[in-house]
Amino acid sequence: MHRVANGALNVDQQHETGDGTLVPAMSDRDVRRKRPPALSFVLRMATLRKFMRIVSLLALDFAGVWLALFTALLLKLLIKGNHELGPALRLASGQTEDFLAFAYLVTVLLFARSDLYADRPRRPGLPKIVASLFQVTLVALIFALASGQDFSSYYIFYASLGFSILYVSSFRWLHTEVTGWLLSRAGYTRRALLVGSGKHIDQVAHALAATPGKEIEPVGYISLTPRPDNGLRSLGSLADLGAVLERDRVQEVIIADPDFPQEQAVELVDVCHQRGVDVNIAPSTMEILVQRAEFVPGQSVPLFKLKPPVFDGIDFAVKRTFDLIGSLLLLTLLSPLLLTLSLAVKLSSRGPVFYRSTRPGIGGLPFDCLKFRTMTDDAGVSDEELEALNEADGALFKIRDDPRITPVGRFLRRFSLDELPQLVNVVRGEMSLVGPRPLPLRDFEKLEEWHKKRYLVLPGITGLWQVSGRSELDFDDLVRLDFLYLERWSVALDLVILLKTVPAVFTQRGAF
Repeated sequence: MHRVANGALNVDQQHETGDGTLVPAMSDRDVRRKRPPALSFVLRMATLRKFMRIVSLLALDFAGVWLALFTALLLKLLIKGNHELGPALRLASGQTEDFLAFAYLVTVLLFARSDLYADRPRRPGLPKIVASLFQVTLVALIFALASGQDFSSYYIFYASLGFSILYVSSFRWLHTEVTGWLLSRAGYTRRALLVGSGKHIDQVAHALAATPGKEIEPVGYISLTPRPDNGLRSLGSLADLGAVLERDRVQEVIIADPDFPQEQAVELVDVCHQRGVDVNIAPSTMEILVQRAEFVPGQSVPLFKLKPPVFDGIDFAVKRTFDLIGSLLLLTLLSPLLLTLSLAVKLSSRGPVFYRSTRPGIGGLPFDCLKFRTMTDDAGVSDEELEALNEADGALFKIRDDPRITPVGRFLRRFSLDELPQLVNVVRGEMSLVGPRPLPLRDFEKLEEWHKKRYLVLPGITGLWQVSGRSELDFDDLVRLDFLYLERWSVALDLVILLKTVPAVFTQRGAF
């Protein structure tokens, strides 16, 4: 009787029970038996690739952190220290050594926490790199202040942050491109078998086909329901699994069905692992939610708590620091413009310069949202009369040719300049630079319950609304953009939204 080379189950040693489930017979060898560590390492090339991936990324991160510190210190010596290039290079190199060990250690720890050393499909991109480097800088600053160090300026922190973002992200991008090219040239693919129900197999097959690089090659499928038409081969029934794994040299099985029968799943995993075949599960909505779950210890049953997408802990500290520094900087740079706009509002019509609009903030708590006044002083009394002219759907209230708006106000609204006083709200901690837009009380009272998830965080001056069509989108789409922002927040995403807000404002897309 023929046995496979690795000592896995003989195909002829499987038998089927009366209900059609697959039951493997016992074998004298099992690939799950322990091997000597050195032999196991050599045999499992995946372990070698993982080792090389982590070592190469650690080396690139080391080079990026070193270059960031060195460049920041060298520029300071050349510009402010009046040093010649030769002495400045030696002095900057020596000073870099003083900071390097601590900076690199914190970088590695926070990068590991963010899965930045994970395999290619799970490794995050630029937004997570920027967020983690921002956290490294914040930790370094807090440690320096707590240890009693004095600084004439904080140049070393923000300069090294900027250069580390440049160097580390560039090195990692290059690493991804080069390793992807090498794997492609080597013809590296993982032969995968899709198992599940017809429609789910079809969805996963299309997703794999659209994945750049195509490192997973589906060799066929086993369907529990009528077979889908997705261009793949049907390889039989679940009872044929052992034979299929060996005949088609399958390296991993993907369960493409969130409702896959539990008993059959346990048997499938056992048959696969006896042959050294990995098993992956294509996630359903519940598995996606579990990615942000937090384990609850001390329970008789393993429980995971689904936390709301709020900013807390170090994320809150990072975002609040970014908001405070950014708003103070913008208030300083824009002060001449703010003064000019204040005079224009005051001289063009009767009434105060600023309009205080009471709006729900975080948790629905009201606050005074500051804006330049754009309407006549008694504009508020006509809201109910103009309700029939509302051009927006859902909870929003918008009129393109609102008769209450002053000429100066129309200009301010066209370019969203009336929102600039909200920088003061950001300094006061009532708003954020980027976040879900705060709605007037009239609009808030018309929200459905699922809309109110957007009030779990501070409202923002700008957000995905402003860079994704603004008033051209319907209200439900706008709320979904808020949810997308909450799930994917990072400092890099905030920076991208702020930068995209400028062209969105000047092109006047969807603004009225």
